[in-house]
Amino acid sequence: KNIVKEVSCKSPVTYKGGKKRIVLIDCGVKAGIIRKLLDIGLTVVRVPWDYNPVKEGIKFDAVVISNGPGDPKKVKKTISIVKEVIANKTPTLGICYGNQILALAAGGKTYKLKFGHRSQNQPCLQVGTQRAFITSQNHGFAVKFSSLPRGWKEWFVNLNDKTNEGIIHKRKPFGSVQFHPEASPGPTDTKFIFDEFLTWLD
Repeated sequence: KNIVKEVSCKSPVTYKGGKKRIVLIDCGVKAGIIRKLLDIGLTVVRVPWDYNPVKEGIKFDAVVISNGPGDPKKVKKTISIVKEVIANKTPTLGICYGNQILALAAGGKTYKLKFGHRSQNQPCLQVGTQRAFITSQNHGFAVKFSSLPRGWKEWFVNLNDKTNEGIIHKRKPFGSVQFHPEASPGPTDTKFIFDEFLTWLD
């Protein structure tokens, strides 16, 4: 069942911030994500899960794919939209469900976890470093990183079960995290994800 259809907004909503305009694909977005995007000086245009900003002809500088419920393979329209967005090399950030959507749009696969990750103390390692972060999570599906095409690398992995916690493109301004950086139980441990996203817009 496509649960996202039930929790997404029904029409575009604009939250005024800075000069840069971000299209936020609402798959069931948490208010904290909108607050964080406004905090870093961005104008947010929140759109429904099946709204194509490219075809609608609106002006935007980047895309954020939100969190949401259910199996990501059920939102074929969202996946198709994100495929078009990244084909245009538009800076794109995925959060939680958005990590899975970005992976599917890139040609990768997702699978259902046996138990899921549901707590605010999930340890994640930033791949290629010795930096670990305590993260907030609530998801039942994960990205199969080995299924992604060349050009992508793992950004984060879960230290409990070694599942993927984020992907990032080696050359293009695309990346996503499986955890919730806006929750920051550290309390500001993973705020740098939003700062990193800002650099992709330059």
